[in-house]
Amino acid sequence: MSGRNAMRVLVGYSPDDRGEDALALAALVAEGAGASLTAAHVYPPPWPAHGPGRVDAEWVAYLKSQADEALVQAAERLGELSVPQERLTVRAHPHRGSGRGLAEVARDVGAGLIVIGSAPRGRRGRIAIGSTADQLLHGSPAPVMLAPRGYAGHAPGRLERLTIAYWRRRDVEGPLRAAAEFAGTLGLPMRLVTLVLRPPGLAARFQAAGGVLERQVAQADEDLREAAGLLGGGAPVERLTAVGTGIDKALGTVDMLPGEVLACHSSHDAPLRKVFLGESSGKIVRAAPCPVLVLPRAAAKAQVR
Repeated sequence: MSGRNAMRVLVGYSPDDRGEDALALAALVAEGAGASLTAAHVYPPPWPAHGPGRVDAEWVAYLKSQADEALVQAAERLGELSVPQERLTVRAHPHRGSGRGLAEVARDVGAGLIVIGSAPRGRRGRIAIGSTADQLLHGSPAPVMLAPRGYAGHAPGRLERLTIAYWRRRDVEGPLRAAAEFAGTLGLPMRLVTLVLRPPGLAARFQAAGGVLERQVAQADEDLREAAGLLGGGAPVERLTAVGTGIDKALGTVDMLPGEVLACHSSHDAPLRKVFLGESSGKIVRAAPCPVLVLPRAAAKAQVR
């Protein structure tokens, strides 16, 4: 992402509330990055026909017409969200898995980011992982950004800051630098946050447990200083160590701006060029009160289009 016009954003759209949430977030990303935007709707292909060919052809035509109608709605809504028509394209794509279909479109158009909404069963203001997100988070060729449920109803006027949930481990430098590139492309200040988990209940009352926690916090502070150093000279990077009895409690102590985006890297077990949501990252996604950006372990730069 070497320039303000270097990124192509792919947004997965369905004609429902989660589709609206995804469009609202994608429009903010596209505006901040000066990016091109592709709205895609994945529709089911026909099952193998056992009857007359004409019936199958009519069903295929119906499915395609529904997809085209959904994309007309998406384009109209993005126009209302001030996305310039010359930067917008639409794509209907048949696939039995919506997440796998979006991954195929992302490869076809060279998307540097995929934006989707939360599964409908989630709490308002939080992200639930449904089948679409699960498929993407196990096999996306690009970073994935998820909008919380109900985001369109209270979307900020602009994105304001990128907070990176950081923990030290092998191969972390690639995602860290990729997150910094996203922040630079979007013109956002960056913050590094490490979550330190203290033991719950009786164990937390022992003096030894307090000493262990102090050492963990000191180590987390040092890790954050080293991580900030990896990002090189530039704008100062805010650092914060948050403590809680679980990821949700620790993250709940972190202040979030209305236009916050939280980034986390994928599991160490992930294939290098794909996203895979590990246990800790999964908990962060579900606990976050803002959009979440999930980066592949060896995140590649967005492709210029």
